[in-house]
Amino acid sequence: MKLVYRKAKISDVEEIHKLVNYYANKNQMLARSRSSMYEGIREFIVVKYNDELVGVGSLHIIWEDLAEIRALAVAPQHLKKGIGRKLVQLFIEEACELGIKRVFSLTYQPGFFKRCGFQDISKDDLPQKVWTECINCPHFPNCEENAVIIKINE
Repeated sequence: MKLVYRKAKISDVEEIHKLVNYYANKNQMLARSRSSMYEGIREFIVVKYNDELVGVGSLHIIWEDLAEIRALAVAPQHLKKGIGRKLVQLFIEEACELGIKRVFSLTYQPGFFKRCGFQDISKDDLPQKVWTECINCPHFPNCEENAVIIKINE
């Protein structure tokens, strides 16, 4: 299976939106708007197989020493093939190159991230800046996501 991992392009937004919101509709991740995807397109990496989008994720810089993995999704027919793990690895490598010391995720799938080396963390231990976008979430303030973190560059 020849998978291509690359930075997202504007032409990928519709496929990204469809995949992310497929899982959001199942309450397995948060929904994302098209406008947020266009605005953050430089943060996304997509995974293509025969020109079909089969995986996606983004690395969002929060502060000088903190970044968040967001919108990580793999097409159902391509689960358990290492695509999600490879995306996480790419984001950690990118964070290392930028000199970022910690990468976290707010997730409904903490077990996956723990298998990638992340550890549980209390959401209260994350800086207030993390929560600036939460106010617009339909689940706020009753967030059911789990916080996980990995320390790098130390």
